[in-house]
Amino acid sequence: MWFLFAACAALCFGIRGILYQWTSQRPVDRNLLFVGVYLSGALISVLLNVRAGQPWNGGIVFGVLMGLFSFAANASLYKGYEVGRASVVAFFSGLTPIVVVLAAYLLWRETLGSVQLLGFCIVVLALIVVRYRSDLQSGQLSGWQWGLLAMLLYGFTDLSSKQSVLSGGSMFPVLTMMFATGTLLFFLMYAAGRMRTRSAAAGPSYSQDIPIAASPERETPGTNVPNGENASSARPAVWSGKRTLLWGMTVGLTNIVGMVLMLSAYEDGITGIVSAIAALNVVIVLLYARFYLKDAMSRQETIGIVLAMAGILVLRLAS
Repeated sequence: MWFLFAACAALCFGIRGILYQWTSQRPVDRNLLFVGVYLSGALISVLLNVRAGQPWNGGIVFGVLMGLFSFAANASLYKGYEVGRASVVAFFSGLTPIVVVLAAYLLWRETLGSVQLLGFCIVVLALIVVRYRSDLQSGQLSGWQWGLLAMLLYGFTDLSSKQSVLSGGSMFPVLTMMFATGTLLFFLMYAAGRMRTRSAAAGPSYSQDIPIAASPERETPGTNVPNGENASSARPAVWSGKRTLLWGMTVGLTNIVGMVLMLSAYEDGITGIVSAIAALNVVIVLLYARFYLKDAMSRQETIGIVLAMAGILVLRLAS
């Protein structure tokens, strides 16, 4: 069942990525949006635990770490998009499964069988092919350090998730602490931004459009140009705080479901493989871009999707 849970988690994170892509084209405050995303997860986790009655034990400390690492990973990703090339940042941040499988071996001596290793390598190759851009070929590596940092922090998030399972932490209390920590940190970011805006008397609060984040999926028009330099000079009306918060809470539904499925997969699954399968949410976003947005799919992306499907098939046969 763990393989099915991991695949469904990838689907949920893919849908989340699609919603992020759609939202990135709207004039929203990204920090307030993510307050809503994390707040939704915290509230739903509490409600689910009221019904499940899971105990609050020492494992909840890993929920706090998950929230800290998740927040820091998103912050690093945002910074990378602001100062560097989006494609470069996405490439490095997409290699999280490599960090996870190596750390899982060092921490818990988790090893992969020969067929599992083959499937894992195919999946990672698919991620590399999908994310490899001409910027890397031409040596334009601006922002790589932020992408590398995001890769490590997303890896730490996955490892903390696994450790919460190994320590016997109850799922819903752990998720409550994760999302509550993220809510607090993003709210502090939002409040700090508002204070800077007021002190600078720079007009209404408006932050950059949201880059593809949390599980960075696919570049959208304008994301590889720092600060949206190709955007129209006439900006639409900024979404109200209430509308942004409520939309963030709606998007958060996909996030909490994906996290529940991922933690369920970690209970029996191999850490590196679960992380690799979940990272394939990028395929969902690519298919959405191809068939709904009518974006032309390059030969490179097509090859990456085929490799991803082949990797999943090999992993399924090995599980």
